[in-house]
Amino acid sequence: MVLSEAERLTLESWAKRRSTAQGLAQRARIVLACARGWNNTMVAARLDTERKTVARWRTRFLRDRLEGLADEPRPGVPRTITDAQVEEVVVRTLEETPAGGTHWSKRELAKVVGISPASVLRIWHAFGLQPWRTETFKISPDPFLIDKVRDVVGLYLVPPANAVVFAVDEKPQIVCHER
Repeated sequence: MVLSEAERLTLESWAKRRSTAQGLAQRARIVLACARGWNNTMVAARLDTERKTVARWRTRFLRDRLEGLADEPRPGVPRTITDAQVEEVVVRTLEETPAGGTHWSKRELAKVVGISPASVLRIWHAFGLQPWRTETFKISPDPFLIDKVRDVVGLYLVPPANAVVFAVDEKPQIVCHER
């Protein structure tokens, strides 16, 4: 098997580079070993693989050259979610909030984007998003928040005589104050 200088350099970089997919790196090593004049049995023994694997990649390289070493499309159902939909899910999660809420739920966002809730969840996992968690302080969307704060602060500044005050906060970040 004869390699051009450009093919040899490309194959050597694929075989050595850490960021190359391991399958492609193995194929590059197979072709480089075959170019040294080794037979399929010798290459398979040296690279700890099957002889038929060596024969497959040698044949593909001879037929299609470097393009023959790339992965072919795999069988199965093609993707139904577009890159634009993935981007929309990520952007809306990070930059918007739904009307009347503090963060998106997977069902709300799925309705808006037009994909399934399971797909929204897979996208969130892929990008490490957790919209229900926050690392910053949130202001309550309660329209009566200022009145409630004044009432509570007033109880501390000017407490009424013989009064008992109970405050219950059932959920974090939600003001639960009964007058």
